[in-house]
Amino acid sequence: MNTQQILFMIFAFVVSFAFTFATTPLVRRLAFRIGAIDIPRDARRMHKKPTPRIGGLAIIFGFAVATVCFAQWSKPLIGTLAGAAIIAVMGFVDDCKNLPAKLKFVIQIIAALVVIFVGEIKIDVFTNPNLLSDNPYWVLPGWLSVTLTVIWIVFITNAVNFIDGLDGLAAGVSAIMSVSLVFISVRVGEYPIALLGIALMGSCFGFLPFNFNPAKIFMGDTGSTFLGFMLATLSIQGVFKSYAVISFAVPLIMLGLPLFDASFAMIRRIMRGQSPMVADRGHLHHRLVDMGFSQKQTVFILYAISGVLGITAVLLAESGFLRALLLLICVLILLIIGSMMGKNSYVHHIDTREKTDDTEESADEDK
Repeated sequence: MNTQQILFMIFAFVVSFAFTFATTPLVRRLAFRIGAIDIPRDARRMHKKPTPRIGGLAIIFGFAVATVCFAQWSKPLIGTLAGAAIIAVMGFVDDCKNLPAKLKFVIQIIAALVVIFVGEIKIDVFTNPNLLSDNPYWVLPGWLSVTLTVIWIVFITNAVNFIDGLDGLAAGVSAIMSVSLVFISVRVGEYPIALLGIALMGSCFGFLPFNFNPAKIFMGDTGSTFLGFMLATLSIQGVFKSYAVISFAVPLIMLGLPLFDASFAMIRRIMRGQSPMVADRGHLHHRLVDMGFSQKQTVFILYAISGVLGITAVLLAESGFLRALLLLICVLILLIIGSMMGKNSYVHHIDTREKTDDTEESADEDK
């Protein structure tokens, strides 16, 4: 990586941070003017007062300015930005009008297909798990490659959206995941990915001062789906799709926290006979809060877990397989214990809510 590339990466971070930081108060005013306000109507909401929820516009703006100024234009970049634009419009409309889940799902698939066919980005290689085989990797047929890529992008997009339940959580975790992505990209000379990753990181850091508890503004679906989409797309480009770094395992670990939380949430809902897309109060961050941790403590615990997963991904990319495996096992044990420990509190919370509702109904009948 030459001096110009290093300077451009530094400039991209500074510009994305500065524009996001400067734009967020303006977006906050806009949210109040157009009525894009999150009003806490149920126990799943962790905030107590109406809060603007289109802060993702500032994140997108800061990222876009840095990208336009410093990125090298190419087919993958055009496809990525075109898909991201679709996601950004969808998220903004959803924050203002509450779109149906099925419609959002269809739009996310369309955005993923734009990335595949315009940007020519897809998962087409897997490391062969059979270590005794002479063939070190598998080349996937076209239809399977497209299917897996769509599933990956849509799932990660929603996974980051799922963890956006506490002040500063989604923005901080996305920033940490971006750090891992940038570090690995720089190590292997993937400058275009590193620059986009550092612009994304700068936008997250520029938004965080307004999003820490108590938050002055939320990123909303505008921000969370955009961050998820960008992380999903960047994680399957360049070296991340190369069998030389154990293809797919590195991004899988790097994005491990939202992946685990989303998978656990969907399994839990299906086992209860619910739609996997129905919102509830059983996410990992909810369970940690129910265990007695404050919102800030919960956020920093999940930051730490995301950071360790990022380090694990870096170790794996650096060929430290056994060390990475050990770290991964420890983190998984911690996540599983945290999910199970919060179960009783979650059930107790539901029971308490039901009893409270019954009491209120009885009181209304007495009146």
